[in-house]
Amino acid sequence: MATVEKFEELRVWQQTRELNLMAYRVTTPMKDYPFVDQMRRAALSTMNNTAEGFERKTDADFAHFITISKGSAGEVRSMSYAAEDLNYLEPDSALKLRKLSEELGAGLGSFSNYLRKNTNK
Repeated sequence: MATVEKFEELRVWQQTRELNLMAYRVTTPMKDYPFVDQMRRAALSTMNNTAEGFERKTDADFAHFITISKGSAGEVRSMSYAAEDLNYLEPDSALKLRKLSEELGAGLGSFSNYLRKNTNK
């Protein structure tokens, strides 16, 4: 397996970037600015915590930050339900956001487990 040199090479980071972009796009027309800010912060947190964990250079630290990213992906997913319930998002858009955040959460969870196993060797 090739060694990853930069966090940008990680598939999970690339997916966090997709989630962040989607969250920003779907919230652009919303007028509930505190809601928008919270959703955007949660999405951005997935990206930044993944990058920060990578830069820490230990598997234990990295796993910790990946776990935080996973929690933030869950927050985006939860907020997509609220956005749909409040008619801020069409059901189609909310579903796309949920699917991406759920897939990302699963990937982050698997990655965190992998890192934790490496720590315990």
